[in-house]
Amino acid sequence: MFRNTVKTRDGRVFELNAPEEDARITAAAWADPDARPYTDEELEDAKSRLRFGRPPIGQLGKLVEEDALQAKLRGRPKATVTKERITIRLSPDVLGAFRASGNGWQTRVDGALREWLTTHSPAP
Repeated sequence: MFRNTVKTRDGRVFELNAPEEDARITAAAWADPDARPYTDEELEDAKSRLRFGRPPIGQLGKLVEEDALQAKLRGRPKATVTKERITIRLSPDVLGAFRASGNGWQTRVDGALREWLTTHSPAP
């Protein structure tokens, strides 16, 4: 029985399909007109078009205006109020307590400092 494996750099091991199984999967893909694998020429055309920001053509699909808008909107939304990046030195116990509170600890430090400012006046 054929069992070929591939090991990644991070140590994960993947079993490859046997040649017969691979041929069966490829034949099924070629038989489906909506999920046909790319030819080598189509794949190279798609790579070059995506690399240079041009939409793919022909069998590779068409970008419609809505898809283009969604592509622009992907990722984290732009903040209306941005924060300034600084370097600050804190006591290990204070830093440890905030970090132990989990994700968002820097936002909680910002909130604690903001709360302190409501009752104190920073020294000139």
